[in-house]
Amino acid sequence: MYKLCDVYYLLKSNQPFINHHFLLTNMNFQTIPKVENADFFIDVAFREAKDASNRVRSTVRGTRLDKSKEIEIARLAASKQVIGRLLSNILKTFPSFDNLNPFYTGLLKCYVDILEVKRGLGAAAWARGRVGNIFLQTLGKVKRARDLEPINGYRREFYGRAASIIKQIDENLRYLEKTRHYMRKFPNIKEKYFTVAIAGFPNVGKSTLLSKLTGSTPEISEYAFTTKSLNLGYVEVDGVKIQLIDTPGTLNRFEKMNDIEKQAYLAIKHCAHLIIYVFDITEPYPLVDQKKLLEYVEKFEKPILFYLSKTDILSKAQQDEFRKKNPFLSVDELKKTILKEAQPWLNKEKEAEAKEKELEESLEKASKQAYEASWDEDEDESDDDGE
Repeated sequence: MYKLCDVYYLLKSNQPFINHHFLLTNMNFQTIPKVENADFFIDVAFREAKDASNRVRSTVRGTRLDKSKEIEIARLAASKQVIGRLLSNILKTFPSFDNLNPFYTGLLKCYVDILEVKRGLGAAAWARGRVGNIFLQTLGKVKRARDLEPINGYRREFYGRAASIIKQIDENLRYLEKTRHYMRKFPNIKEKYFTVAIAGFPNVGKSTLLSKLTGSTPEISEYAFTTKSLNLGYVEVDGVKIQLIDTPGTLNRFEKMNDIEKQAYLAIKHCAHLIIYVFDITEPYPLVDQKKLLEYVEKFEKPILFYLSKTDILSKAQQDEFRKKNPFLSVDELKKTILKEAQPWLNKEKEAEAKEKELEESLEKASKQAYEASWDEDEDESDDDGE
């Protein structure tokens, strides 16, 4: 917890509080660095230790004992710092799995054991703490040494124990790297936007609709996963940015879906606020199957809008007949309806932002008052000392 005066300093220095909602809504797994194995940790740590001792050796002064102590302390500190930095980097860049969006939690469960990932992160934290403790113990021994003979032995003992600890977590490190390999391919879905999923069978015109909704030069990103991709697009309607997800359709049970279909299923279930279902009555897929898929999509219990694709090759009579049972919308009508559907959600977001701003202002005011009060107390104590 921050003290109020610390909060004031943060606010004045433009250092924002950790906003957990922000962290969750801007998850980008592509930036998680590679998790190296134990041998890499040990090699880098001991190589840096050697370099550190060479730098100190040319500048250290004093008796042979003093010089030896300084050199060995430099080695110890360098190796400890490298191991600590590498392990801390893992702990900082991996997400908090307890607070992870259900979309990403669901995806992870398809490929890894989340409990095993947590064990891996726990092992990294344990190893960092153990190496740090052993460093302090060894540092004390070196500083208290009265003879040259045991000093090198203390350092070798630290190297051996540190290397042993890192080797103990080698399997954990490899599992974390396996997890990172999967996570880096996850799409970066932004929770801060109202999200619309475009559903329907493949090749019925979903990608074309996505392009029409996002404009002539759509902002569309592809996140490769095996041989397919989940397409994300963004459109601004009356100043409101909307996120659209082009999802493949399937009638398979979840355990039989391929990777991209699982992504799509979870995106609709956990991220979408609204669904656009695309029909194609030129029938690359039988209409009866398209309606079965619609029944499947309806189980998500989310608002659904209908769109009829390839109307340029359909007669007006065909369109009118289909419209009787399935009131589909044009692209312009879709945009207007999406904005209407998004409005209640946007109002809630604005209310949440207003409350957050009010809280920050209250904290700034309170912390400033506490900071000023602490100065008044110091001045009072100084006056008392003067008397």
